[in-house]
Amino acid sequence: MNRSTLYWLLQVLGWGGFAFVNVFFASLSEGISPLQTWAFVALAAFYLLSTHAFRLLIKSYGWFRLGIFRLIAQVLVALGVMAVSNVLAQVLINLAFGTLNPGFDFRALVISVNLFVSFLYYGFWVLLYFVFHFLDNYNTTLRYEAKISEIRLNHLKSQLNPHFIFNALNSVRALVDEDPAKAKSAITRISNMLRFSLMLDKKQVIDLADELDTVKDYLALESIRFEERLQVDYQIEEAAYGYKIPPMMLQTIVENAIKHGISNLVKGGMIEIKCREGLQDELYIQVKNSGQYAPLPANKRREEEGHGIDNTQQRLALLYGNQASFRIFNSGGQFVITEIKIPKQRLTLD
Repeated sequence: MNRSTLYWLLQVLGWGGFAFVNVFFASLSEGISPLQTWAFVALAAFYLLSTHAFRLLIKSYGWFRLGIFRLIAQVLVALGVMAVSNVLAQVLINLAFGTLNPGFDFRALVISVNLFVSFLYYGFWVLLYFVFHFLDNYNTTLRYEAKISEIRLNHLKSQLNPHFIFNALNSVRALVDEDPAKAKSAITRISNMLRFSLMLDKKQVIDLADELDTVKDYLALESIRFEERLQVDYQIEEAAYGYKIPPMMLQTIVENAIKHGISNLVKGGMIEIKCREGLQDELYIQVKNSGQYAPLPANKRREEEGHGIDNTQQRLALLYGNQASFRIFNSGGQFVITEIKIPKQRLTLD
């Protein structure tokens, strides 16, 4: 059901209910003639048309863009004008249907009560209309922001694939002439990794176990290239396997550790991967590698570091908001530590 249909449905049901309630209580108290019934129906129709005209006025002159105090002032004036017009309409309707009682209807107290009641009815309608409008706009904004975030996530993931493919092919290039058997094994691992990455196009999070399998394939591939210069240690708690993480996130961190850490050291180094569960249902991931981290200015980071760190931080922010954290720092003079905290449930996108 679109918004226009819903609006008219609520208008007809609301003011139709107003007419029904008035007819019902009038019939209980003193009985009611057919002309009086039609008079109530006509009054309900006037309410419907006048509120619709007010809605057109609000939309035509952009009242929702006004400041709060000016908006309130204009609404109050409009409510007063509509209340007066409604009282005049009541007189004309009763006159048309022969139900007007001048001796009673024209008393100051009756007119004042009718003005007050009309003002309340219109005020209630305006309150509902504005609340519905702002809630609908809020939900639309949330859906829009979620869609934009989804587009940004897909864009970030698409950035990783060329980066990943380049690193993987670079790892096997030197083996083609030196050791064809190892090169064949390496190509098989690359094939497995690419197959896995292609299956992740529509997934925002995957099982940690699946990500670890890819990381192990990648490090096994790099071990062929680095031989004894690369030492790998995994420390994965059993509880950590119950978590999901963004696809290729850990893979990207490990690739950066190889590219900016191990490969720059003549003697190579080590990579240690730890995953454990925290006390409040969060996953802690730590990647420790040989090397030194020297943060670059923002304008140079994207060119020289690729998409790794920025990409990871953006994806964590989009998926988890402030419930996730990322930091990278030097430990002593020999190691770089990357730490990531991820909550068990995603909060930002569902």
